[in-house]
Amino acid sequence: MTQPSLRRRDFLCALAASGACLAGPAFAQEPGGLKEPVFRVSKNTNVQAGVDVPAHPLDPAIQLANDSLAHFKQNVDDYTCLIVSRERVNGVVGTYDYMNAKIRNQKVEGGRVVTPLSVYLKFAKPEAAAGREIIWIEGENNNKMLVNPSDGDGRFLPSVWLKPDGPIAMRGRLHPLTFIGIENLILKLIERGEREKHHQECEVRFIKGAKINDRVCTVLEVEHPVQRAHFEFNLAQIFIDDELQIPIRYAAYLWPTGASEKRPDPNLVIEEYTYLKVKINQGLTDADFKRDNPNYNF
Repeated sequence: MTQPSLRRRDFLCALAASGACLAGPAFAQEPGGLKEPVFRVSKNTNVQAGVDVPAHPLDPAIQLANDSLAHFKQNVDDYTCLIVSRERVNGVVGTYDYMNAKIRNQKVEGGRVVTPLSVYLKFAKPEAAAGREIIWIEGENNNKMLVNPSDGDGRFLPSVWLKPDGPIAMRGRLHPLTFIGIENLILKLIERGEREKHHQECEVRFIKGAKINDRVCTVLEVEHPVQRAHFEFNLAQIFIDDELQIPIRYAAYLWPTGASEKRPDPNLVIEEYTYLKVKINQGLTDADFKRDNPNYNF
């Protein structure tokens, strides 16, 4: 299948060079799993000045990632969701974090930020973090985040201001809070795709009909069959919600050390982030990101 024959929606779903798998208790996979790729770009060619130039497998993905980013910036002001995340830090895979989130996207007009990226989180799991709340507004409060460090027993310690990339906030984390959100996820995919274009040995597959809970998704799967020092992962996937047309899950995995039949193997996860129950354009206001909100416990 050549690039011009793709419908725009299908081509949009060839979004980025990374993504998500179905793993853990929050996700459900359809019977039969994800086995049949229905889209490949590894043999595509681009025509420039009348000369066939071999395309990198990631070219369509990167192009559509940029289109998706522009679409998201133009059409999504804010959203609420349940974020489920898990990361491998210093070789150890952590537990799942469940966070109810309100996120208001950054808006720029005339080269000036008129609405900063704003985040409110409330942890639901694990038990030790249940009730913990975080507020962070890009560029405000010396770019620090306000944390209400619940002890998990319904009691709350005094709120503290922390640097998102400081040693306390980064304990057990791969990335600071400033990386959170669907827009930042798309940016990460673009950056990674551009970096990986310097190398070959990349297989790209496009898979339809996957589900995360009750959401029907299209999956872009990227694989590096041979482990090389310049590759960050063996397998990565991104799930794109067919209705919302935005990525809602990303995951990347290490190379298997033995003959594992699991694909992907959840024990080999590097990082995974899933956005469940996404509701866009909820009309979030400044009050949703204020410590004196009567619904919060700061």
